[in-house]
Amino acid sequence: MSYKPASIWKKAPFVRLFIPLASGILIQWYLQLSLLLWQFIFFVSFFLFVCFFFLPFFKRFKLAGLNGLFITLIFCTAGAILVYDNDIRDKTDWFGSSYEPDNALLVTLKEDAIEKTKSFKADAAVNYMFQNEKILPVSGNIILYFSKDSSLPNLSAGSQVIFKKSLQEIKSTGNPGSFDYKRFCLFQQLTHQVYLKPQDFVVLNEKNKEWLTVFVNNIRQKVLAIIQTSIPGEKEKGLAEALLIGYKDDLDKTLVQSYTNTGVVHIIAISGLHLGLIYWLLVLLSGPLQKGKHTKWLKPLLVISGLWLFSLLAGAQPSVLRSAVMFTCIVLGESIGKKTSIYNSLAASAFMLLCYNPFWLWDVGFQLSYAAVLSIVIFMQPVYNWFYIKNKLLDFFWKMNAVTIAAQILTVPLSIYHFHQFPNFFLLTNFIAVPLSSLIVLGEILLCAVSFITPLALLTGKILQGLIWFMNTYIERIEALPFSLWDGLQISIIQAILLVITINAISFWLLYKQKRGLFAGLITLFCFAALRSFSVIEAQNQQKIIVYNIPQRQAIDLIDGRNFFFIGDSSLTHDDFARNFHLKPVRVLNRISEMNTSPVLSSDKGYFMYGNKHILLMDKLISFAKPEKKETIDLLVLSKNPTIYMNRLAESFTINQVVFDGSVPPGKIKYWKKDCDSLHIPWYDVSEKGAFVMNLR
Repeated sequence: MSYKPASIWKKAPFVRLFIPLASGILIQWYLQLSLLLWQFIFFVSFFLFVCFFFLPFFKRFKLAGLNGLFITLIFCTAGAILVYDNDIRDKTDWFGSSYEPDNALLVTLKEDAIEKTKSFKADAAVNYMFQNEKILPVSGNIILYFSKDSSLPNLSAGSQVIFKKSLQEIKSTGNPGSFDYKRFCLFQQLTHQVYLKPQDFVVLNEKNKEWLTVFVNNIRQKVLAIIQTSIPGEKEKGLAEALLIGYKDDLDKTLVQSYTNTGVVHIIAISGLHLGLIYWLLVLLSGPLQKGKHTKWLKPLLVISGLWLFSLLAGAQPSVLRSAVMFTCIVLGESIGKKTSIYNSLAASAFMLLCYNPFWLWDVGFQLSYAAVLSIVIFMQPVYNWFYIKNKLLDFFWKMNAVTIAAQILTVPLSIYHFHQFPNFFLLTNFIAVPLSSLIVLGEILLCAVSFITPLALLTGKILQGLIWFMNTYIERIEALPFSLWDGLQISIIQAILLVITINAISFWLLYKQKRGLFAGLITLFCFAALRSFSVIEAQNQQKIIVYNIPQRQAIDLIDGRNFFFIGDSSLTHDDFARNFHLKPVRVLNRISEMNTSPVLSSDKGYFMYGNKHILLMDKLISFAKPEKKETIDLLVLSKNPTIYMNRLAESFTINQVVFDGSVPPGKIKYWKKDCDSLHIPWYDVSEKGAFVMNLR
């Protein structure tokens, strides 16, 4: 189903409501305006909107645009107020507003403790705070890390824990271009974390469980038990768990990276693809009900019930709920009338989801799922019409590829912006992975249905293992092909928006033969090219020093134009996860690659010049003779755990700036900071403020 833009605007009123709501959410988050101001704007706009209907008919007709402005302001302010209401820091009972390090907390685990490399991890809701002999009911969420110990009690969802150990605020690394972990946690109302040993906490005998949580966890545990006993092979078992219920703790990290690099990681996340499959299956099974007058109403009821039951089976994760709401709106829209706009159904579902949680607007899954569905709705039929194929089997495969191509059109700019890469062979991988993963999901549902018949369950599990093994092997072989991945792509959010506008404008010209679409597309394309050229020229002329914030690691990049030279722990260059998480985002942001020769004039005492700056890197004890004339050090980087005294260094050098990197023990930094303050030397702690960046040009 397709509409011209003017038709969409008229037949999809929720599109006109979604835009101001999303705008209000963005404005409030980035500007943090007063709640009183937003309430004042809301009530004034609402009052004027009501007064508008008391005007004579012809006046209302002439001032229709003014009425539209009032509606826009109402929903814009509603979006801003939603942000304020969902920001845990603005809650009057948030524990963080009055928490002191000596306060005890009673918390409830929201999930089973998950095993990590060095600890067990669980999110927990803070229920009560013990302060000055008072028990205060509070709200908020924290992350608990439990040390691995044989005496550790069983910690599951609903377990109540009391502890008094001081909380640490959740922070991001602060490395340029890196993932904003603090904001990610804040959107989930997680603000603090704590590491607990067995002697630091007490587990209460009584559990605090909600019936829905118990129901969902029981289903997940039963499904996990069926998969683990029926499907052999660790890799295959881990992927089967992720495909059906979104359980990712057993996933092989190397395999996930392969799926990411080949453009099919979306099949691992329970989202629109899986719900779309269930939707198709339910519509197919309930098709006969549509023919009867008295059973017609049962079809949407069964489809919606089936969608939500599968969502619970999949763990009721946010990505699943988003897709369930989206398909529910589509089903309701189709059941109300045949001419209901799909765009209105999509906008309505997005509108409702943002009303529930406005912070989903920043969620990558939210953005990509709606971009993919919208792209399929707009472009699938035109792409499919490129070829006419008589053979039904070949036509089916071409239709699958047409869906894949259509989904990529609007998601490519967002994917490049978020992930900085493009899988060149995405058609080859999706051609096999999408239908095969759909078959595997259906097979897993069958496995759950026949799990009580042990021989049949084991046979089904063996077949599923073979299918998953084939899919994994195929993906890994495609990844190994030359030029399978176009990596290191960097565009700003403005450039991503310009690309989306360009694609839509040129598509409008091609589909509806409207020249204004071509003109708009060329203008935005020119703006994109100009911004990109400016950023490339800026990168070519850059020269800077970056001292990274990487816990317990030394890492420094010396950047000259589009090249860099790395100084630091060699383990970072061999550890794929650490390199991709900490170093790669910064290098992609600065458009740099490693240079072949060192630009550094090194010495055994860590002293060198870079650009016009004198740098001293100290990661071990170095003795300096007191010179007749003190030399100037523009940047002193203290790393690891050297035994040095700032006052002695100050006798040998005039120090303009001291930087403590992430490998320095906190206790040592504390004393060095005091020395720097007494000597009036500026200092910078990367563990507190994020990466240190010194621009030399």
